[in-house]
Amino acid sequence: MNKPTAVELLLVEDDPKDLELALRSLRKANLTNYIHIARDGAEAVDFIFCEGAHAARQIADTPKVILLDLKLPKIDGLDVLKRIKSDPRTKMIPVVVLTSSKEQSDVVASYQLGVNSYIVKPVNFEQFSQSVRELGLFWLLLNRPPAGSG
Repeated sequence: MNKPTAVELLLVEDDPKDLELALRSLRKANLTNYIHIARDGAEAVDFIFCEGAHAARQIADTPKVILLDLKLPKIDGLDVLKRIKSDPRTKMIPVVVLTSSKEQSDVVASYQLGVNSYIVKPVNFEQFSQSVRELGLFWLLLNRPPAGSG
């Protein structure tokens, strides 16, 4: 699983500006070279569960962490989270919701579904960049998942 081509981070983000800023922040911090991007919920589900265009992947090659926006086209982020956390093959993957939603109902629903962390995107460019770097540092370098879970 720790092959040089293994995906370390799945970034699920439909906003091009937020996507570019997150990628730039992660790369600037030298946190990962192996990022896969999904621009909607359906693409994320296909990637995680090795379906559609990603059918050649092995489901055991899970990312170390998933950064998930909630407000996504095709399949909502909460539905993506529900699918990840309800499947025994993927439920141990750390999922960090990184969203603009401050709605208490989204926070509660995310935690009820098993999210590992819920972060509201800062509006300020530098704060957003710093948040992404810190998330990457924690989840990719400091966090210690159970053996065989990512």
